[in-house]
Amino acid sequence: MKLIIQIPCYNEEGSLPVVIRALPRKIEGVDKIEILVINDGSADNTSNVAKGLGVEHILELPYHRGLAETFRAGLEESLRLGADIIVNTDGDNQYQAEDISKLVEPILKKRAEIVIGCRDIFTIKHFSITKKILQNFGSYIVRKFSNTSIPDTTSGFRAYSRDAALRMNVFSRYTYTLETIIQAGRKEIPIACVSVRTNEKIRESRLIKSIPSYIKRSIATILRIYLMYEPMSFFVRLGSLFLLGASMLGVRYLYFFAFGSKHGGHIQSLILAIIFSVLGIQLIFIGFLADIIAANRKLSEEILYRQRKEHLKPVK
Repeated sequence: MKLIIQIPCYNEEGSLPVVIRALPRKIEGVDKIEILVINDGSADNTSNVAKGLGVEHILELPYHRGLAETFRAGLEESLRLGADIIVNTDGDNQYQAEDISKLVEPILKKRAEIVIGCRDIFTIKHFSITKKILQNFGSYIVRKFSNTSIPDTTSGFRAYSRDAALRMNVFSRYTYTLETIIQAGRKEIPIACVSVRTNEKIRESRLIKSIPSYIKRSIATILRIYLMYEPMSFFVRLGSLFLLGASMLGVRYLYFFAFGSKHGGHIQSLILAIIFSVLGIQLIFIGFLADIIAANRKLSEEILYRQRKEHLKPVK
């Protein structure tokens, strides 16, 4: 059983020594532990520091691609290197490395394929109250969209079995955390969570540069992934709302047409009712088309899974 701990890094020469020295080298049930540093086009000495610390694998990205792309590249490299379990942790020393054994335990015991390390958000001192409220509310929304029960969906401290990693498709260029949980829930991949501890803050978050920007990007990610897996439900519900509005406007027009009104025949209600009806029918029709496309996408994902399983065979 081989475990690879992957660390996406962007200008982490200062914090990387602390992170790597804290990583466990022995875990019960794991035969071999190796470390993979993914250098996301850093402008500092991240790679040289990693080499000096004896890191087994360093993946150099040619330019800065962002967290989501770096995570995806790390998964593929870990799979190519023969990982049976992949643990992802941050390069800023946010999470306590001792908890990695807790992350991999449900996978080793075949209770889950993905395990999320969940923080107690409200006890983290360097999180503002606004950030705590927004992250908890965001996790609630993701739970509803993904049909999972993960309390901390933004945590980057997580473990994947080899099979689960092969099934992950990261489309976002911003962050992988929400997207992969929604995918896991919609693909019915067994997912669990464990409580993990955090360390004192070393630096400010580079992902959340401003709360409004983070909210906008997170909402866009959630909606996009949900629409990929549940297009029929979304468009039929939206179309039904327009048809309901059309019905109410139609009843209003008929009422005044039948009983007369000194203000005229309310032809505007009839015009709006027709417009709403057309929009409602179009949206429902789009839902049917999107559902057919979603069915084809599922077939494509299964083909991609089989191809990746073949092409990402471990290096001998």
